Amino acid sequence: MPLKPRIERAISAAITHAQGNIAPPKLASALAYSVTPGGARIRPTICLSVAMACGDPQPEMSDAAATAIELIHCASLVHDDMPCFDDADIRRGKPSVHKAYSEPLALLAGDSLIIASFEVLTRVAHHDPMRAIELMKILGESTGMPGGICAGQGWESEEKIDLSAYHRAKTGALFTAATRMGAASAGEDPEPWTELGARIGEAFQVADDLRDALYDESTLGKPAHQDEIHDRPNAVTEYGVRGAIKRLEDILSGAISSIPSCPGEAMLAEMVRKTAERLTPVMPPVQAAE
Repeated sequence: MPLKPRIERAISAAITHAQGNIAPPKLASALAYSVTPGGARIRPTICLSVAMACGDPQPEMSDAAATAIELIHCASLVHDDMPCFDDADIRRGKPSVHKAYSEPLALLAGDSLIIASFEVLTRVAHHDPMRAIELMKILGESTGMPGGICAGQGWESEEKIDLSAYHRAKTGALFTAATRMGAASAGEDPEPWTELGARIGEAFQVADDLRDALYDESTLGKPAHQDEIHDRPNAVTEYGVRGAIKRLEDILSGAISSIPSCPGEAMLAEMVRKTAERLTPVMPPVQAAE
């Protein structure tokens, strides 16, 4: 099965399970709203691509790993958009969850997605209990403290920000989880796959900084210029537009070089190249002429 429908099928099954037969209807609806539309599904695609490159001997396990990562990612978007953080009205071209459903339901939807991500992994544990435990460990480390996405959000409340730690946690953590969990779900040692995930995560952060600086809300499908508005550290401020694009290209070149030897090495290299094309923003005419 091609990756996109495989990912969507797995996510849909997880949401259906979380909604249950008897559940608060509005919260159940908010769960589905929170994960659709799906966007590029970059993190689960990376996870499954690594699993397939390693042979993908237990698709149920790799599907669960990919789903768990995406549910955590979607939960983080729900919480990030809330008034206590970014106070964003739009996400993926539609009202953010707290605007569509209320702040209490957005908070509960995000919490429910986090819990559902771990439940997805418990439901495949009978295939290989130790492998499932390893996947939960990686996901937990990438979500909480001291180096997960919660830590990344926490850095924004500090007077002095460790920029490297901030980027590793806020954006890089789930990309590192994607490559590590892909390998672990296939029964491989996840450690050699850490660098690939870290490099893709860094590239995504630089690309996101560029898009935030260069594009408008209608193009992004979410509020633009948030780094400038919230005075956040970002690659455009540090390197300039052209310098940030060069940095992005260098990171992605290094990502290809970091791919561990595996049966699907060439396929993974192509996946990274396609990711690079998707990430690299097209400079507006004014910027391009400068």
